Amino acid sequence: MASPSFAPSTSFGPRAWVIWGVAVSAYIVAITNRSSLSAVGVDAAEHFQADASTLALFAVVQLAMYGGMQIPVGVLLDRYGARPIMVIGMVLMASGQFVMAISPSIGVALIARMLLGAGDAAIFPAAVRLIALWFPAQRGPVMVQLTGLLGQTGQLVALVPVAALLHATTWSITFFSIASLGLLFAILVWALIRNRPPEQPSDVSVNTETGAIRVVTSAIDTGVGIRAAWAHPGTRLAFWSHFATPFAGTAFVLLWGMPYLTAGEGMTATAAAGLLSVFVVASMLFGPLLGGLSQRIPTRRSFALVLPTVAVQMVAWIAVILWPGNAPLWLLFTLMIALAAGGPASLIAFDHARTHNPAHRLSTATGITNAGGFIAALIAVFVIGLALDLQGAGTPDTYSLEAFRLAFLMQVPLWVLGVVFIIIERKRTRIRIGLDPERGSRRSRRS
Repeated sequence: MASPSFAPSTSFGPRAWVIWGVAVSAYIVAITNRSSLSAVGVDAAEHFQADASTLALFAVVQLAMYGGMQIPVGVLLDRYGARPIMVIGMVLMASGQFVMAISPSIGVALIARMLLGAGDAAIFPAAVRLIALWFPAQRGPVMVQLTGLLGQTGQLVALVPVAALLHATTWSITFFSIASLGLLFAILVWALIRNRPPEQPSDVSVNTETGAIRVVTSAIDTGVGIRAAWAHPGTRLAFWSHFATPFAGTAFVLLWGMPYLTAGEGMTATAAAGLLSVFVVASMLFGPLLGGLSQRIPTRRSFALVLPTVAVQMVAWIAVILWPGNAPLWLLFTLMIALAAGGPASLIAFDHARTHNPAHRLSTATGITNAGGFIAALIAVFVIGLALDLQGAGTPDTYSLEAFRLAFLMQVPLWVLGVVFIIIERKRTRIRIGLDPERGSRRSRRS
């Protein structure tokens, strides 16, 4: 049972901003860790003597751990709060990078990426939880988008300083340095972050439409919490929205973008890094725009924002793939802009999860949602690598433009699957919350 509504927390102020600032900084470090192979993919292939499928396996096991840990992390966040879970996440990522630094073989390196993925899984859901508990509900969509926006600077760190450090020093020094950064932020998180405002003795349920806050007094049961979250079509809509929107950009920036641009399109490493930087900057610009629109059109965001983002990405990729010969710079630039919209659009999914779930299962629902995008990215990264190998283009010496084109076509079925389920679950959600009549009625309000 829930108690009557009460006024939003008075703790929204300097302390809330400090806590959020530390959480965002930790998320930037997490993105740097996540993307640490993005600018050195060719170096990694040469370092480990790996073909395309093996190189893809580094990203696959990392994403598999990330996606697989989302629901357990959500349950742990609901039980213990953000602070201890974020600390554990930072320590796991630091451990993974330490193992990567000393890894003598591919097998050990895969263990390192698994540790990294498990730690990374804890950071963004914890930041979302802190936003829900420390800030007014109406600010939620913009704050989540701002968190995602600032987090993208971690990709810039991975693309430029990490790559430069590797080429200036050694493999071990580079990954030892990243590990040390993770340990530093584990200390900062423990010292500065608190789970909830001091005057709030228990978790709250937040309605993002009205801003109403209710104290949750029921204890969470793990199995019940997962089933209850998934049972609501709004959670499933969130899952499929996050499934369809970011995976193409994730697969490109996380692993395959640099090899494609250099070995496929014939760009220099510097020019390719510059083009990937366009992706990051564009993501940061899209964040507040889509966050503001999501806040203003909460009942139309699937049709007005999510589905158009998927369509733009698909059209841009198909245009690049069908272009005769090397794609011109303006078209690759357009592709980067299109892919960049996917990350900010995917954060709309967390608005769905937050709207349709009370706080005692908020992180569980967030975990389910976050798993969607990384399951899709895992599949995309693997099938691209597999398609390259099947064409005999699995190593840096044999990469070719035509092989990359066919490999990137493997993303289309994932977009189609995501779009179908977004449409289905959106309709079910609108019926569930009373915006559309039950099936069988001809009257329906479009959104």
